[in-house]
Amino acid sequence: MTKKQKKMLIRIVISAVLMMVLGLLPIEGLLRFFLYLIPYLIIGYDILIKAGKGIFRRQIFDENFLMAIATIGAMIIGIVDSGDYVEAIAVMLFYQVGELFQNYAVGKSRKNISALMDIRPDYANIEKDGNLEQVDPDEVEIGSVIIVQPGEKIPIDGIVIEGRSSLNASALTGESLPRDVKENDEVVSGCINMTGVLKIQTTKAFGESTASKILDLVENASSRKSRSENFISRFAKIYTPTVCACALALAIFPPLMNLILSNSAGWSVWIYRALTFLVASCPCALVISVPLSFFAGIGGASKEGVLVKGSNYLEVLSQTKCVVFDKTGTLTQGVFEVAAIHHNELTEDKLIEYAALAESASSHPIAQSLLRAYGKEIDRSRVRDVQEISGHGVIAQVDGRLVAVGNDKLMKRLGVAYSNCHRVGTIIHVAIDNEYAGHVVISDMLKPTSAKAIRTLKRAGIQHTVMLTGDAKAVAEQVAGSLGIDTVYSELLPGDKVSKVEELLETKSAKSKLAFVGDGINDAPVLSRADIGIAMGAMGSDAAIEAADIVLMDDDPMKIPKAIKISRKCLRIVRQNIVFAIAIKVLSLIFVAVGLANMWIAIFADVGVMIIAVLNAIRALFVKKL
Repeated sequence: MTKKQKKMLIRIVISAVLMMVLGLLPIEGLLRFFLYLIPYLIIGYDILIKAGKGIFRRQIFDENFLMAIATIGAMIIGIVDSGDYVEAIAVMLFYQVGELFQNYAVGKSRKNISALMDIRPDYANIEKDGNLEQVDPDEVEIGSVIIVQPGEKIPIDGIVIEGRSSLNASALTGESLPRDVKENDEVVSGCINMTGVLKIQTTKAFGESTASKILDLVENASSRKSRSENFISRFAKIYTPTVCACALALAIFPPLMNLILSNSAGWSVWIYRALTFLVASCPCALVISVPLSFFAGIGGASKEGVLVKGSNYLEVLSQTKCVVFDKTGTLTQGVFEVAAIHHNELTEDKLIEYAALAESASSHPIAQSLLRAYGKEIDRSRVRDVQEISGHGVIAQVDGRLVAVGNDKLMKRLGVAYSNCHRVGTIIHVAIDNEYAGHVVISDMLKPTSAKAIRTLKRAGIQHTVMLTGDAKAVAEQVAGSLGIDTVYSELLPGDKVSKVEELLETKSAKSKLAFVGDGINDAPVLSRADIGIAMGAMGSDAAIEAADIVLMDDDPMKIPKAIKISRKCLRIVRQNIVFAIAIKVLSLIFVAVGLANMWIAIFADVGVMIIAVLNAIRALFVKKL
């Protein structure tokens, strides 16, 4: 409990005790009023101040104004009529109890999220003259070598150049199992080094590192509001002045009608009902519980390693009926290995050597697999005039010979007759001086959880799963068949993926949403075009993470059905709170207006409903395993 919350608790206790003590004393008249005014001001002075400031700023109609008018009116009725001030103090007392409970619940939710996202490093260790010097991570340049000791957070993304250790990445991925790293492994900021000392060469500036980007996503999530939150904001602006006008009408028109009909006006009765009407009408439950539900939903998702950039994306995700996947790096591990080499006159080693040299300037996973298969240091002086043709391959001069390495489209473009392969995989054809030299078969491994993720999505009500890939038709169909994906489109250029997603968007129903899951730079346009973009965050490109609406921190496809489950639970809670709060409010207001409910029932309609709604909202923090 915070210092502010403790102070409020003390005020509540003092006010309640004073009210009970005064109830035992035989006092009457103005002395009774002034004595009861003491606990009233102790418990309600801040509400009165806020109401006064709201009037001064011309922002009148809020819950503070309603509480102030209702309780001041009740005190005035006590002076001129009954001498009973308990209800006025009780209204303020129970309202403050509800506010304290709500503040504690929100604080606990924030604390849970802060604990999960406590990944901001305080310093980085730089070795100088044999000693470790702690510096601000912002001051560390790209390419610097930092030392991370056991128990410390990795401050900046980089590559391990010395040492072995286990990393705790639970704050990033939600997974408790440690990850072992060694030399040449990539590491991301925010992980905790558990065992050995690591020397890491930084590959990014601190502001561009994983930890900084995650913190930025979480901090800015609240600025992107859902339709439900925007509806509640608009609703409150119309609702509050409306109920104030209704309360005023309830206080004035029935007594006037009684006078016209020559009956007793009953001003005190109707003013009391009007004040009770104001207490019952306070929209706290709606105004507080709906944003809290989304906040808790985003927090629960963060705990599972799913970063949602705003509550609006959580709402759209809950309506998703079609999920479109990129293949490489999303459903597969993106680790390509040479599975076979079929050659003509050249030897296997020579064919791989030419292919690796031609692809040496490319960062594409297939190029990296050729370099690994070659296994020797690349002499770049042997390579010149490199020309990369998007969606086709690479043409380069190697040892003065024209080497073309790519798919069958490249061979057709060059007019080279090529041989098809019976093996399933990505076929990389090699031509030297426009003569076909052979081909290399490269295979990509499926992620262990990909098939389970597709099955879980279908059980969750996803009506259509689609895979888009630039791979050959045979490879794409084999992968889609083994995973149980409904539709596959193969041999696509980067621009073709956008076209396919646009076609799917046009054919789906207006109420259902389409999600696209990808990880590469070429997926960024598709992530932006889909109703909801989901990026693989651990190995995904910065462009994909930037363009996406949701980021999966450990690249596990099973996090997709989990994210959808979280979003649907969150939206169910939001709808429950809206229906429950409005239904109770309407019934209470009707009962108050016809004289069937007193101030105590009005207090329940306000504070009781708010507490129930807040408790319900907090359920969104907790996620069951699939």
